[in-house]
Amino acid sequence: MEQKKKTVIIGASPNPSRYAYVAAQMLARFGHPFVPLSIKKGDVAGEPILDLREKPSIPAVDTVTLYIGPQNQPEWYDYIIHLSPRRIIFNPGTENTEFIQLARQHGIEPVLGCTLIMLRSGTF
Repeated sequence: MEQKKKTVIIGASPNPSRYAYVAAQMLARFGHPFVPLSIKKGDVAGEPILDLREKPSIPAVDTVTLYIGPQNQPEWYDYIIHLSPRRIIFNPGTENTEFIQLARQHGIEPVLGCTLIMLRSGTF
């Protein structure tokens, strides 16, 4: 049986037309625990969206999946690094050379991929 991977969604959205919303739904469907974080309020797939600005403490994070553009990432670098995830998924449009290098320096695997495709194809 595959291991369930606790995933933090940075840039979560209560809007069904957003990829971050679809990712939360798919993570739930595939049985992966997830923590949605955003500056937006609401809930997704039955989970309340936590305020990213409060930088909540989240133990035992396996994966961070990014749904915020590179221009909005720098203020969250330290917070994301301190979550100590095994990997950070840079979804299409979130690729960021500076953050990728920073992740590697902290022993975090950067993955240039799409959470939705990874879940569907069994490579998550």
